[in-house]
Amino acid sequence: MSDQSSNLQLPYLAQGQAQKHVTVNESLLRLDAVVQLSAVSATTTAEPGAPSDGQVYLLPAGKTGAHWAAMSSDALAYYRDGAWEEIAPREGWIAYIKDTDTVLAYSGSGWASLRSTLAAAADTAVVHNTG
Repeated sequence: MSDQSSNLQLPYLAQGQAQKHVTVNESLLRLDAVVQLSAVSATTTAEPGAPSDGQVYLLPAGKTGAHWAAMSSDALAYYRDGAWEEIAPREGWIAYIKDTDTVLAYSGSGWASLRSTLAAAADTAVVHNTG
């Protein structure tokens, strides 16, 4: 059995584990970042100097900063407890982007407008249904 959940990679409690609250709190923090995902920006390339606790950014190519530079493009940069955490998105995740008032969907290879993703899916469905 794995030591974490399949979709959100939440750590499981181990039988007889000491300090169970640490593992549970880590899971709650990750859930806080990704459930009802709302990001400050998907285009900000410079790591903010004074982020607020709980802020999430979708990292674009060309990102810079002491922490962001080492993170993957398209990852979520989640600021909590004075540190940045990288969270790898999963196919099908949807994020509201505050600075552009848009909704993006993750395809497994990148973030795209939810509107264009749905339009492409509708076009594909029409082709399959008429063929």
